[in-house]
Amino acid sequence: MRGPVTPALEYAFTIEAQIEAARSAGPAPNGERLHIPISGGHVHGPRLTGRVLPGGSDWPLIEPDGTSRIEARYTIEADDGTLIYVVNKGLRVSSDDVRLRLRAGEVVDPSEFYMRAVPVFDAPIGPHRWLSEAVFVCSLAPRGQTIVIDVYRVA
Repeated sequence: MRGPVTPALEYAFTIEAQIEAARSAGPAPNGERLHIPISGGHVHGPRLTGRVLPGGSDWPLIEPDGTSRIEARYTIEADDGTLIYVVNKGLRVSSDDVRLRLRAGEVVDPSEFYMRAVPVFDAPIGPHRWLSEAVFVCSLAPRGQTIVIDVYRVA
């Protein structure tokens, strides 16, 4: 009898989300909550192409130790017009210096921080349903007013 299958990663696509300046909701018992509007963007890769619709948001919680708990919600419109709802939850861990540089909008080499997330896609029945039928992980890299997100399907 065989054991479970060892997971592998398959590159699916890249999301380049345009963001606006972060606004602070102020201090809270668990840290500082930020609101980062998502104003658009595009999606490209071997498995999906389209655009990020304006109107989404990321509401990261910056914990007292500087760790950021990411929680973004937005919509992708595939090139064929299909609307795909995305909930992306993750984690950014970095030194205080890197956190301050990122928050100032500076482009920081991704090797200087850990930023990973688990996107969940809600796609209707049709050609993009595969997005709702698999687990995905992603690696994120802020680049000023753009967040580059490489998405991988866990095979």
